[in-house]
Amino acid sequence: MKVLLTLLTLFFALSQKAVFSETIGDLVKRNGLYYKKNSDIPFSGEVTGQYHGSYKNGKAEGPWVFYYPNGQLYSKGNYKDALQDGPWITYNIDGTINTQDTGIYKNGKKISD
Repeated sequence: MKVLLTLLTLFFALSQKAVFSETIGDLVKRNGLYYKKNSDIPFSGEVTGQYHGSYKNGKAEGPWVFYYPNGQLYSKGNYKDALQDGPWITYNIDGTINTQDTGIYKNGKKISD
């Protein structure tokens, strides 16, 4: 029974996709892609801290949230293939919505307010 439990635990541990979490300061940008410092493999995993989101093969992908240095919310939205995509909301330091940058984005370009 112990052997079976050990084998099942090992199987599930090895079958899980590894998720790595870094801060933006742990990454470097080269040729439009993000890498861990001293690595030649484009980074895939989560970034936490002042910038919070995911990279897939060195490109921002999915929901992202950005904070001012004081911890207050700065901006939130989605990336698709490293380009802003869908609704984005940006806030001023006083917490009000920054209407200049808030809007709907497609392929990294603002298409509507």
